[in-house]
Amino acid sequence: MLPLLLLCAAALPLAARMAIPAPEEAARMARFVLHACDWGALATLSTQEGLRGRPFANIFSLSDGPPGPHGGSGVPYLYLTDLEISVQDLEVNSNASLTVSLAETPYCRKHKYDPQNPLCAHIIFCGTIVKVNDSEVGLAKKALFTRHPEMESWPKDHNWFFAKFNITNIWVLDYFGGLKIVTPEEYYSVKP
Repeated sequence: MLPLLLLCAAALPLAARMAIPAPEEAARMARFVLHACDWGALATLSTQEGLRGRPFANIFSLSDGPPGPHGGSGVPYLYLTDLEISVQDLEVNSNASLTVSLAETPYCRKHKYDPQNPLCAHIIFCGTIVKVNDSEVGLAKKALFTRHPEMESWPKDHNWFFAKFNITNIWVLDYFGGLKIVTPEEYYSVKP
């Protein structure tokens, strides 16, 4: 019975098992929320006819590492194809923003927080999307395929590739009183 309980506990999202960081720990909160999330809203500047130059948001699966309290690198990895409309935007302008929220996890539902409530923490990252280099492919693959095993069977003729979000700016909204700004240096120096 105990092994079954341990297995079930391991399957729960990070945010459901652990206490979230305190509001004064904005960098740690940013790392925590990213690691707890399996997807986010990625906004690009559209290159599509009729939308050219306008913001365009789309949902993407992501991962910063295998699930668990110590699995996150803080780097949002994505599995992309040039066939995807937002990736076509990124080929013209690699600038993007990425929003992840604890609304995706059981945490906010458990506390009856509306997704727009600041206590239902969300993080906004700005930066660029780049293909990972050969030395980082193994890390990106492990990060994504452990959380999204279906990806391994996606059609090979779609020419999937691993990419990462290079973070330049971070905003944290996790409490009342407005956004908190976290530098990438602060962000990468803490553990979730």
